[in-house]
Amino acid sequence: MSIAIFHVDAFADQPFAGNPAGVCLLDGLRAAGWMQSLAAELNLSDTAFLWLRPDRDWDLRWFTPRVEVALCGHATLACAHVLWHERNHETRPLRFHTASGLLTANLGTDAIHLDLPADSPIAVSPVPDVAAALGRSPAWLGRQRSGYLAVFDEAQQVRDLTPNFAALAALDADSVIVTAPSDRGDHDFVSRFFAPRNGVPEDPVTGSAHCALGVYWAERLGQSRLMGYQVSRRGGVVGVEVMGDRVRLSGRAVTVSAGVLYV
Repeated sequence: MSIAIFHVDAFADQPFAGNPAGVCLLDGLRAAGWMQSLAAELNLSDTAFLWLRPDRDWDLRWFTPRVEVALCGHATLACAHVLWHERNHETRPLRFHTASGLLTANLGTDAIHLDLPADSPIAVSPVPDVAAALGRSPAWLGRQRSGYLAVFDEAQQVRDLTPNFAALAALDADSVIVTAPSDRGDHDFVSRFFAPRNGVPEDPVTGSAHCALGVYWAERLGQSRLMGYQVSRRGGVVGVEVMGDRVRLSGRAVTVSAGVLYV
């Protein structure tokens, strides 16, 4: 039996930018070991597996090359893009049942909008191991669902970081988000995301990180609508709107390839 699979660049308006994701359309639940093996074979930061439910919603799971994760924004964006632009799915909102609860996607005129759970970072005392792993002490440090949020004073400090990935993987956290105010007028903040423990040393553009970044910068800047730019080598823009305990992320996506699995 053949299975449709797509390679999509998410949070991008052109190929070879943003964050690449695999999207695998299944006819039903597969074994977790099989999904993990395929994600490792594809070696993208995340591969999404989704299948249609009897109620016409979708079940959705995400795997890095090493582990299953509870939330992945860019691969969810890629799934919505595939359903609407490659499979001609009706344009009503998509409903995804996931380990992080019900997520929805809406098709806008110039972007896809995702409704995800907000992730409020909590301030913590300085952690010397975090500063050592990043090679620089942040001005503020917080904890969010999957790890640390390290805030720096200047965008260039974020760009210039050369972290020790082995030291990051040894921290008591799955990930570290780093961020600073933007030095460009068209973005409110910049960020980078490191998750070597999960098999992703640096993620190009991270939707789930913006669930915490949005909350932090909305409170600091006093505005609910923001624009973030992840300053990885590929780079990507993420629109963010904080709505209570939910965050709406907005972005575009591009299909790079489509194929068929025979395993």
